[in-house]
Amino acid sequence: MYQYSRAIYRSIKDLIDPYVDTATRLEYRRAVLEECEETMERLADDPHYFAKPDRALFADIRRYFPITAQARVAWSVREGVGAATGFIEQQIEAGLLDGGVARCHATTRKGKACQRTPLPARDYCPSHQHLEQAVTVAA
Repeated sequence: MYQYSRAIYRSIKDLIDPYVDTATRLEYRRAVLEECEETMERLADDPHYFAKPDRALFADIRRYFPITAQARVAWSVREGVGAATGFIEQQIEAGLLDGGVARCHATTRKGKACQRTPLPARDYCPSHQHLEQAVTVAA
C-alpha cells in the first residue's frame, strides 16, 4: 500500500498552497503525506468497513491546498484510492487477503455498526451473542 500512498502524495505535493512560507509548506507536505499513509493503512487493515476512503482522505487534506487546486487534488485522490481499492479487491478474490478484521453483525442503540470482534466461528460479539440464538430459534 506504500506505493499507492506515495503516488497520491507525489501527484499533489506541488499543489500545496504556494502563498505560505517555506517552513509552513514543508509542514503541510508532511501532514499530507501522513494523511495519505494513514488512509492506505486503514484501507489495507479493514477494507470492508471503511466507507468512502477517497472522500475521507480529501476531507482531511483539502485545507492544505488553495481553492483553485482542489479539483485536481480531489481527482488525484479519487484515482489513487480507486486503484488501491481495486488492488485490495483483487487480493481478496485471489485469497491472499482475508478481507480485514471480522466485525460483529449487530448494531448499537445509536444505529451504528458494532465494532467488537465476534466470537470464534460466530457472527456476533459476546455482548450481542443473544441475537445469534434468536435467529437460530426463529429459523
